[in-house]
Amino acid sequence: MNPIKDIKIIKISSKGQMATPLEFRRRLNLASGTQLVITLNDEGQMVLQKLPSSLDWQELTADIPVEQVNIDQDGYYDVKKTPSFDEWMHEE
Repeated sequence: MNPIKDIKIIKISSKGQMATPLEFRRRLNLASGTQLVITLNDEGQMVLQKLPSSLDWQELTADIPVEQVNIDQDGYYDVKKTPSFDEWMHEE
């Protein structure tokens, strides 16, 4: 389990809403519209996690090779034109 780095006390409103402290929002780059997932673990703790944004996904996938794979009617493709695809097809 990760050590607690910072603690803030918040209140739940009459509508069940909670406000995230500004310092946390800044440190985690949380803005209006940011999606979070909330889970309840076995210890009875609520855990909030930021979902990756479309920009996060673009950065995460930027180095993934992209190849146009043309497969003929017999299911064959040109290995020389699609080396990454061929490598992926033969992974164990």
